[in-house]
Order: sequence, then structure tokens, then C-alpha cells
Amino acid sequence: MIYLHPLSDFISSNLIITSAQPNYYYEGKCPQTGEILRLPRTPLAEAIANNLMQQLEQNHLYSQEGKMYGILLVELLNGEQRVIKAFSGLLNGNSMLKGWVSPIPGREEVVLLETQTLAKLEAIKQEIISLEKLSEREEYKTLSAEYTQQLQALSLHHYRSKLQRQTQRQEFWQTLTDESLKIALEQLETESRLQGIERRHLKRRQNEILQPLQKIITSADQKIAALKQQRKQLSRHLQTEMHAAYSLTNFQGQSLSLQQLLPAGTPTGTGECCAPKLLHYAATHQLKPLAMAEFWWGNSTVEDKIQGEFYGACLERCQPLMGFLLSGLKPNQVEIIYEDEWLIAVNKSSGLLSVPGRYFHNQDSVISRLRYLYNQEIIAGHRLDQDTSGILLIAKDAVTYSQISKQFQKRQVSKVYEALLTGSLAINEGEINLPLWGNPDNRPYQEVNLAQGKPSLTRFRVMNREGNYTRVEFVPITGRTHQLRVHAADKRGLGMSILGDKLYGYHQNIGRLYLHARELRFQHPHVNKILHLQVKTPF
Repeated sequence: MIYLHPLSDFISSNLIITSAQPNYYYEGKCPQTGEILRLPRTPLAEAIANNLMQQLEQNHLYSQEGKMYGILLVELLNGEQRVIKAFSGLLNGNSMLKGWVSPIPGREEVVLLETQTLAKLEAIKQEIISLEKLSEREEYKTLSAEYTQQLQALSLHHYRSKLQRQTQRQEFWQTLTDESLKIALEQLETESRLQGIERRHLKRRQNEILQPLQKIITSADQKIAALKQQRKQLSRHLQTEMHAAYSLTNFQGQSLSLQQLLPAGTPTGTGECCAPKLLHYAATHQLKPLAMAEFWWGNSTVEDKIQGEFYGACLERCQPLMGFLLSGLKPNQVEIIYEDEWLIAVNKSSGLLSVPGRYFHNQDSVISRLRYLYNQEIIAGHRLDQDTSGILLIAKDAVTYSQISKQFQKRQVSKVYEALLTGSLAINEGEINLPLWGNPDNRPYQEVNLAQGKPSLTRFRVMNREGNYTRVEFVPITGRTHQLRVHAADKRGLGMSILGDKLYGYHQNIGRLYLHARELRFQHPHVNKILHLQVKTPF
């Protein structure tokens, strides 16, 4: 059975992907190391998934029931890229279909128990439906409404009669005396007692009619409660047996049952989602995952699911498994361009943070990757914006960090950047001296502020003009946040944004920021020599 599909089954060779920046990460904490492991959903993965949606749309069988579908872009041992695809649970009652990855191992071990249990659950379901549709329920409802209406009408009539009697009593006390007064008042009391008897008779008739019906309904409700409890126990037993039998394998070659992975208990359907199916298959067939995408297709009985929308790992079933499933995947490596016993210099790629962010979803960074690689505490000597590529200097110890940090603070480190500007710059070189201020209400945006800004100085030189763009060499004398980006974009500076800088005025869909830290020159903190590091500009 074919599981590995060539890319050509989903995308054409001339497809242009303008960005490689992931739109989502499947991630989890490695049980052994505590490292955050991540697998992206990239624009390429989404393009593959969108083409799969078009294929599903051409076959009505895929629209009969709503469910999650997923694709995994993988790399073979020879470097060739292929695609595998999966659906959640059963598709039209089938667990295996041509072209789709097989379910998690273990289902066949409990298939008889599952069949028997599902039959019992269906019988319980039909019995509950029958008990919920008892004719006595509707009869009780109708008669109860009728008696309620009669009691309301009788109560209103009695109330009005009571008011009349009160008026009559006052008149009798004013107009009658002695025996005639006594007789008149007794007649009013008799009328009041007769109305009370009339109300009690009506309530007694109501109880005589409704109580037998209520007894039947109560007995049925008790049976329903017992059946639901029985259904719950059957489902729980089946789930326990299935989760003890289902075995997942990660990229370290480790296999554990769902029961071992989630000993506190797991929701029904755990292990049958697309992501576990795809990752397990890849791990057991020596396939390296590159990117994954999951989407909903078909009619939805779930309010928050929309056909054709992409979704991340479900919180209850998939997310708790991600750390284990991704274990053994080597994190994307950073390019080390220099290293000694005190320092590391890397060529950071665009889109990668220099240091871990504040929140769970943005922990991936140069520092977190190197800490995992070296298994020691290391410190960034300075920082580059996430979207800026180029040289990043890192200290292996606190003393080295302190000495490097002082050089940056005293402006003893020479930095050279290269950028593409979105326009043709008229002048060939110069300086930009504009103070910068970060508005605390609009982070991380920086702006020129002559009153509150910190002194910021940038020297620039035009390298060449390329059509509508200008290639510029920047030498920042100060090191303010977003200094080069603001000095380029502000009309008091160069008046043109760096290509791809969406924060400062460039709004087209470009895959990266065209700003690169090309050179770094500084005094080695422990050796009497000047280090001049250089990397090639990638654009």
C-alpha cells in the first residue's frame, strides 16, 4: 500500500512560496531533557494541505462526515522530500484506506472487544431513546398543563369571590343586626369553605391522574441513569484496554503505550488523531519530519470547527503527547563561524530569536539551541532582531560576558550591516543622527523623538543600486533597538524602509527582512588579538 507521496501529487514545480516563516508550531517538552521540541506548520505545508482539500472536494465520500485531516512533509534518508497523509479516527467506518497512513498499532488487539462493546453501547443508546420517548411523558405534560390552567382559573375565580365577600361583610356590619347579621355572615363563611373544598377536589383529581404517570416517568429516569452509568463503565473499560494496547514510538526509537504516557487518564479518541498517526509512522519508517499541517473537512457537528480551516494540536488528546512524539528529533542547528574556550560566534538565520522569549510559544532561539547542544549556561553578548540575520556573539561564562558587554557599552565593537532599501537613494554616503524612543504603550515600536529619545548615530554608504532598490552598508555607532530600521524608514533619515520591514512601512508579503549583520570587529577579552568576523550576505 502506497503511503509516501511525491510533492508533485500536491504542488506544481513552479509554485512560488514567498515566505518560509512558520504560521504555527507543534511543540512539547521532551520528557528526558525538558527541552522544548518544535515542528512547524510552514507555508509549504499549508500549500500541500490546500491541494489535498481540493482532492477531497472532488469525492463526496469525504464530505459525509466531518473530521480532521493532516499532512506531514518528510525527508527520506537520501534527502528526497515526500508527503504522508492521515485522517482522524475512522473514515466511513474504515481504519485503513489506500494512500493514507495506517492507524497506531494496538487497535487489532482490541478489535473484538471494541466490536462487542460498541454493539452494547448501541443497544443502550436505543433503550435510552425509547425510555426518553415514553408516551406517558407527553401525556403527563399535556394533562399537567391542563390542570395547571384549571387551577389558575379556579384560583382567580376564588380570589374575586373573596373580594366580594369582604365587601359584603362590611355592608352587613353596617346594615344588619343580631340574628340577620349572624345568618348573613355564616352564609359567606359557608361559601368560602365550599370553594376550598372545590380546590382540594380538583387537586385530588390531579394527583390521582398524574401520580401514576409520574411514577412511570420516575422509574424510566432511574433506568436511564443506570444505563448511562453502565455506558460510562463500558466506555471506560474499552478505553483502558485500548490505551494499554496502543503503542506510540518516537524518534529515539522509544515505544510506550498511551496508558504509560498518560497514567492519569486520557480522553476517548486519544492516539487516533492525525498528528500522532503521522509522527508515529515517520518515526517507525526512518522519515525525518520537516513540517506538518492539520485541517477540518466535511460537515461539522462541532461548533468551533470550520471546513478548510487549519488547526493546531488539540489540547486534550494531542498536545500532551507532543513532547514524547518529537523526542529524538535533532533541533535545527545554528551555523557556528567561530569558537574557542570562551566565545562562540554564530551566523543567525532570519526569523530565529537571539534569546528565548517571555512565553511558552517563543522559547526557540539561538541561545536555547546552543544550551541544549553544549549542555551548559551560555550568554548572548548582544542581540539581533528576530528578523535580522548575521553574526551573533555569545559568551561561555559570566566573566567573558561581562568583558564583552563592556566593549559593546563603550562602543568599542565595530559592527557592519548590509541592507536592501525599498527605493533609489540619491546620496552615496552620510550620517543619520536621530534620537530614538520606545513608546511603552506601543512596544516594540521605536520612533524618532527629539525631546525624549536617546542619542542614536548611524553611518551609511551606498554599495550599489539594483533597479528600484539600493544596497546599503550600515555602520551603527550606537546600538539602539531597531536603530537601523528606524533611521532607514523615517523621513528625517533615509526615508525608505528596509525591504521586508513590515513594522516600519513595508507591507508586501516578503519572506524575510533584508538586513544582515555582516561583520563584527572587537578585542578578544582573554587573548591579545583583534577578532574580525565576517559572513556572506544571503541576499
